[in-house]
Amino acid sequence: MVGPFAWFKWQALFRDWRVFADGLGHTVLASILALALALALGILFGMMGTTHEKVFRVINRIYVEFIQNTPLVIQVFFLYNGLPHLGLMLPVLSVGVLGVGIYHGAYIAEVVRAGIESVHRGQMEAALSQGFAFRQAMRHIILPQAARVVLPPLTNQAVNLIKNTSVLAMIAGGDLMYHADSWSADNIYYGPAYVTVGLLYLALCFPLARLARYLERKMEVGA
Repeated sequence: MVGPFAWFKWQALFRDWRVFADGLGHTVLASILALALALALGILFGMMGTTHEKVFRVINRIYVEFIQNTPLVIQVFFLYNGLPHLGLMLPVLSVGVLGVGIYHGAYIAEVVRAGIESVHRGQMEAALSQGFAFRQAMRHIILPQAARVVLPPLTNQAVNLIKNTSVLAMIAGGDLMYHADSWSADNIYYGPAYVTVGLLYLALCFPLARLARYLERKMEVGA
């Protein structure tokens, strides 16, 4: 048999399964760290986008508009090549986590902002009248209510983030795509490598995609 499904090609892949296991481990680690960063940035800038202070809203818009309207690949390359000029020599994985985390943080910021704005303004006014500071009101009153609206799109962002970690391959980040590219270049067996990587990404993303749909249906029923 010829083509990507020739058995001897798959034998070679199974023999070198540790290469793909290592890439999967790097992808999972990068996804977890990038998601943590994206959530932190998203919540912070999402809250800034709903304040009455104009300077914070302006900062929110600059961050969101710049990040959302420039390609992720360019942002990662900028960090990879630019940080050393600032005296910051970071591991490649850290550069990838920063790039992907900052990128998705902008999208999560919009999700959080929309969720906060879905809560009636009277809730914030009532909290402030009871002596809560803005940050306390957000933490204890507004964000818990907004979470119901925010969770489904946040789950979708997590799915997109996992897929976008493949950009690490562009800077030799040790992720699934990098290992697939390297392994294929060594033996010219591209078909099995990319089929396997696609299935591994599917295994990571499909459960989250199903969770997002479940949360959306639950929200519609509870509305």
